[in-house]
Amino acid sequence: MFGRLRLSSAALAMVCAIVAPARADVADFYRGKTLNIIVGYGPGGGYDLFARLLARYIGNHIPGKPSVTVQNMPGAASLRAANYLYSVAPKDGTVIASFDRNIPLIAFVSGSPNVQYDPLKLTWLGTLSDSTEDAFVIWARKRADLASIEDLRKPGGPTLTVGVTGAGATDNDIAVLLKDVLGLRLKIVPGYQDSNAIGLAVENGELDGQFIGYAAGKIAKPAWADPNGGMRVLLQFARRTRHPELPDAPTARELAPDAEALKMIDMAELPYTVARPFAGPPGVPADRAQALQQAFAGVIRDPDFMGEAKRLNLDLTPLDARETFAAVEALSRAPEDLRNRLRDILYGPIKK
Repeated sequence: MFGRLRLSSAALAMVCAIVAPARADVADFYRGKTLNIIVGYGPGGGYDLFARLLARYIGNHIPGKPSVTVQNMPGAASLRAANYLYSVAPKDGTVIASFDRNIPLIAFVSGSPNVQYDPLKLTWLGTLSDSTEDAFVIWARKRADLASIEDLRKPGGPTLTVGVTGAGATDNDIAVLLKDVLGLRLKIVPGYQDSNAIGLAVENGELDGQFIGYAAGKIAKPAWADPNGGMRVLLQFARRTRHPELPDAPTARELAPDAEALKMIDMAELPYTVARPFAGPPGVPADRAQALQQAFAGVIRDPDFMGEAKRLNLDLTPLDARETFAAVEALSRAPEDLRNRLRDILYGPIKK
């Protein structure tokens, strides 16, 4: 529906060039300083893993070679971190952040007064994954009454209890969307701090299943990927075709009952193009913003970085600053009626 991602001329003007050489005064600024990477979720989850991997390499690609630290700032499905980055964090190039892929979608769709940022004004560095080699899946404990996703669509059939972090987070919003447009019988339990807490609740029998990235799930819970184990993948989201490792689990697109549902799914899948995003606050001096964008571009070409990501089994399909901003801008251009419909499903109509 949205087609290839392209930047308008106005958008191009908003993204700093990432090809010009960094100036000497950038090195002078960063020498002896610390770059702080804020992560919008707790330690040990997928966003944290990607941020800590980036932290081990990005300093070597910034002029002046600053030290790099990672600070976890969980809260409101990483909305707290996004608001902090936009309004509170120093705008001198010493702070960047990684937050939920849905952060741009929330801003363009929700109409919530709690959104205190403009995604189009952030200093985008890039994303470490565009999800082309991953999938967002429903992982569920094996049950006699639940052989496939179709069982969750049968009138009077079984119900799957899934845990989510909260409104605005990917797991919550996709659960709500698929419950609405696909008619899945889901009981959604919010309030978990992060994916690790949800996974533990599944293993303890408190929950039946979890929405989580397939690659991250295999890392966090390798036993879940064992075909002879006690878990199965029921559905794939953010996939136009079935993941090669999951030939028996249908995609959400396959189950869309009509064109309107397919449009909803299409729009909700767009944030997965920036599945592991990194950005700085607005107003970073142009030369430092350029240096950070160059550094990110350098990291994703670094063979040592790529090698470690492979050893960690991380889904690494990165995009640079221009490509990431293009995806965010494409989301902002979605038709108003479609945005309103998605808002009503995810957050309820705006109260007048």
